[in-house]
Amino acid sequence: MRVITTNKRANFEYFILEEFTAGISLVGGEVKSIRNGSVSIKDSFVHFRSGEAYIINMYIKRYAFDNLGNIDERRPRKLLLHKREIDYLIGKVTEKGLTIVPTKLYFDKNLVKLDIALCRGKHLYDKRESIKQRDIKRDIQREVAR
Repeated sequence: MRVITTNKRANFEYFILEEFTAGISLVGGEVKSIRNGSVSIKDSFVHFRSGEAYIINMYIKRYAFDNLGNIDERRPRKLLLHKREIDYLIGKVTEKGLTIVPTKLYFDKNLVKLDIALCRGKHLYDKRESIKQRDIKRDIQREVAR
């Protein structure tokens, strides 16, 4: 498994409840562009349309040597999940006000995989607590290193 990019803001902005692994339907030079690391999942999220899951606002830079023409760099891309997983996620998102965000993009045996997480948003005081815990952990690491 070779990790391409992670969404560091996801752990700060949300409480992660469950994680799922999904494949992505890509075209042309998008895979080569991902191999080069020209991808960002920072502002993306998962949306459901007609019983299928799509990742919205995921940026994949256009591959320079691609001859497929102009493909939108932020186009919706279909996620490859099992039907029961899609039904479960649709039920969770609609009934409880949860959201689904990507956490990690990686290669697994030459296939592009995306880890998505079912999340609940943090309040401001929760974010302050996360910052405090991170600072304490960093201070402990400094003391141990001395």
